[in-house]
Amino acid sequence: MELTAEFAAAAASAVIAAIAAIHLVRRRRRQRRDAAVLARKAAVLPRSLHPVIDPDICIGSLTCLKACPEGDILGIVDHVARLVHGDHCIGHGRCAAECPVGAIRLVFGTAERGVDLPEVDEFFESSRPGVHVVGELGGMGLIRNAVTQGLQLAERLAATRQPCPEGAVDAVVVGAGPAGLATALGFKKAGLTFRVLEQGTVGGSVAHYPRQKIAMTEPFEMPFLGRVSKRLISKEELLAMWQKAISRAQLRVDEGVKVESVEGEDGRFSVSTSGGTVSARKVVLATGRRGTPRRLGVPGEDLPKVAYGLVDPDQYAGCRVLVVGGGDAAVEAAVQLAEESDAEVSISYRGEAFNRCREPNRVRLEAQAGRGRLRPLLGTQVTRVTPDRVELKQGPSGAVELANDFVIVNVGGEVPVEFLTKVGVTMRRYHGESPAEVAAARAGPKALEVRRSKEEAERARERRFMALLALLGASVIAYLAWKGWDYYHLSRPERLRSPLHRTMRPAGPWGHGVGIAATLFMLSNFLYAVRKRWRRLSGVGRVRSWLNFHVFVGTMSPLVIAFHAAFQSNNHLATATATALLVVVSTGLIGRYIYGMVPQGQAVEPSDLLGQQERLRARLEPLLAQARNPAPLRALLEASARPPRRMPLPAALAVFPPSALRARLRLFRARWGFNDRATWKELRNGYLRLHRMRFQIAFHGGLKRFLRGWRVMHASLAGFLVFVIAAHIAVSLYLGYGLK
Repeated sequence: MELTAEFAAAAASAVIAAIAAIHLVRRRRRQRRDAAVLARKAAVLPRSLHPVIDPDICIGSLTCLKACPEGDILGIVDHVARLVHGDHCIGHGRCAAECPVGAIRLVFGTAERGVDLPEVDEFFESSRPGVHVVGELGGMGLIRNAVTQGLQLAERLAATRQPCPEGAVDAVVVGAGPAGLATALGFKKAGLTFRVLEQGTVGGSVAHYPRQKIAMTEPFEMPFLGRVSKRLISKEELLAMWQKAISRAQLRVDEGVKVESVEGEDGRFSVSTSGGTVSARKVVLATGRRGTPRRLGVPGEDLPKVAYGLVDPDQYAGCRVLVVGGGDAAVEAAVQLAEESDAEVSISYRGEAFNRCREPNRVRLEAQAGRGRLRPLLGTQVTRVTPDRVELKQGPSGAVELANDFVIVNVGGEVPVEFLTKVGVTMRRYHGESPAEVAAARAGPKALEVRRSKEEAERARERRFMALLALLGASVIAYLAWKGWDYYHLSRPERLRSPLHRTMRPAGPWGHGVGIAATLFMLSNFLYAVRKRWRRLSGVGRVRSWLNFHVFVGTMSPLVIAFHAAFQSNNHLATATATALLVVVSTGLIGRYIYGMVPQGQAVEPSDLLGQQERLRARLEPLLAQARNPAPLRALLEASARPPRRMPLPAALAVFPPSALRARLRLFRARWGFNDRATWKELRNGYLRLHRMRFQIAFHGGLKRFLRGWRVMHASLAGFLVFVIAAHIAVSLYLGYGLK
């Protein structure tokens, strides 16, 4: 028997080690790949709204990686999520919504490199009252985001509508892209009067896509159109969809009309256009950026042969075409020309590799280059364009000259700063701030208070959810205890003689039924992992709620299993299953405790914690004057400045909880020395933070390293638990434990 037990333990250890090894190998392989990509693209500035991940808060669940519809935009570096393909991020925001611990913020720009965008408030109103900015012009590159902003603005202006001056409309919408059309359709539904002015054609930047280009979007609702659920949609389908909405709403779009100036004030604007003057209460700018393509700034760029986008490859049949750029638009244009026409195609890019485009586009480009249909010119820059040639600089002193019929420039678009300045819209450079933060700060203390109230309401909902789970758990345990009270307290010989034994024993109808329920209960613990990793479940409920459910089920499972086993251990497999479950639950709870000990904040370092500690102590010192006997409390504060005794981190993690409990008891006794309860509460909370900081400063790096290893162990044990549960069920079925 001892040999069998030893063999079982060795086999279990081998299975756990194998699971851990597979987990570590996969993680390390992915980390090496993602770290290499991040090093190559570290200098690339994200083009729009993008995520910033706090490494001190991230728990490594990696839910965000699976959530992004664009694919591998996020990666794993140093065991936490990182934005590795910033140039491909278009601001879906799904990653932030899917983070269970709030480690992701959506921001514009970075701390090192800012991005200039129009400054707007929470209602998309710019620095010029009455002029609103929505869509890509405000940094929202995703179709769903642009549509959402347009509809929200329409709802806001409809709610604050006032009488229009005679001959005026409620609003002028400048631009007929996704944001402009959504705004106009929202106005139409709300019964507002408006004009839609578009200097090009309906569709905005979509109308300039190459033929059959596939765009990616998220589901959204459109008035007069309904729900649009397709995530991949071609240019032609998008334009047909817009036209259908325009037809159903009987919407008028003035195409080929360019806005020249906006005069007047909020409520009485006069908009001068190439087609006349329009009077309006409000002005909505939804022009996007493509109307102002980035230019090369070289001689000859104004020649008719130079275009700023590919529309139809057939028009270049038999011609010598140079595409300029290294992003997705340029690569797609070059590849489409090579695949769908007999043009002689070259592509010039100043970089040494096509790192800015998506991997599928790079593969297609290399395939066409391998067939000789496309000539990449890396490390080159256009210096001059002539009617029949293009001159390029290559390297420090080299030069290339190409015979050429057409040049297609795809080097991105620029915010139309000159037009916005003329209209009176102030630009703001974002250095890693979120739109909500900037808008709230601009709106003043009241808006900040509203934002804090929303956050507190969200936390209150989570607390209510946890309270509901706790009540449910207590009810289940209470019912099981009531049902078997007359049986569970009996000794084993007494149970065998009890008339309840046949029903309540683990193999009996009640005991086996509880076992089935307990098994389902245990297996539901893995729903959190499935929710994180299965892309189809992305967006189903808040991940934080799933995590709370995961903790609840993990805590409850051993208790329910104990009722199934009738609080006895009758076979080795059942004991092993219960033991494995207890170990998995314990490692999860301990890991959650360790995570709570890790200092949280954007790149918090020991020096930052020391500064916070000193500032907090200075704030707490004056409170001691209100105590009848301040000496013991002063001693506590002084002790909080001394570093803890050096010891191994696992030992320190075991020592800290009793130490914190003793501190709470001392503070509780000191409560009676304060006349003002609020002062005592402030002192108590501040000291407990100091006590935690003392530990965090001493074990800052070790806490993070320990937590990473602990996560691997918890995940490996959870995988082993699946095997044990399966074995337990198989043996039960083999022995004939069924309901009869």
